[in-house]
Amino acid sequence: MKYKWLNYKNNKKLVIFFNGWGVDEGVVSHLHPRNFDILMFYDYNTLETDFDFSVLEKYKQKYLIAWSMGVMIATLFDINYTYKVAINGTLKPIDNEYGIPLRIYDLTLKNYNPRGAQKFLKSMFNKNYKLPEIQREYENQKSELAALKEYTSNFDFKYDKVILSDDDKIIPTKNQSNYWGIKPNIRSGHSPFNLYHNWSEIIYG
Repeated sequence: MKYKWLNYKNNKKLVIFFNGWGVDEGVVSHLHPRNFDILMFYDYNTLETDFDFSVLEKYKQKYLIAWSMGVMIATLFDINYTYKVAINGTLKPIDNEYGIPLRIYDLTLKNYNPRGAQKFLKSMFNKNYKLPEIQREYENQKSELAALKEYTSNFDFKYDKVILSDDDKIIPTKNQSNYWGIKPNIRSGHSPFNLYHNWSEIIYG
């Protein structure tokens, strides 16, 4: 697992962002940090990381924002959060009823190639959304896709807020509704970040 500080100004409040599969900070680079430090985790080919988690102890408030596959991955790390937000993901992200149907997931993995990578990226966003530039090689994305099948959520982990898009073509909206027991609450595709201008809107909006 890799990490990157998107904002590191010794603020008192921290947003920890567990990103989705196959992407990097390109999906959220437009979000203003305001008075938050922003730490991003991504690339879940392995859950091993050289990040020093003791650094987090200095923050009085730590907010989790987890998106897509990051909703599952975030549950596997013991961090004392002030507030936890899940966006377009479940704790069973590869599941016929609560996530991506297994057959579709396996077909995506089997047939993944550079053309497929671009097609997948387009399907994550609404048609009017300008696609971000993602600096990930498709071989790395494919191996991450395989690795994600081996992980299992910590089901004792509880989110405080769930953001669910009405037109998610990646993790079907219906399956997410089945898992969380809620109806869609935003109009968007799988990636809803174009609806926001800063990180605090995601937390408090």
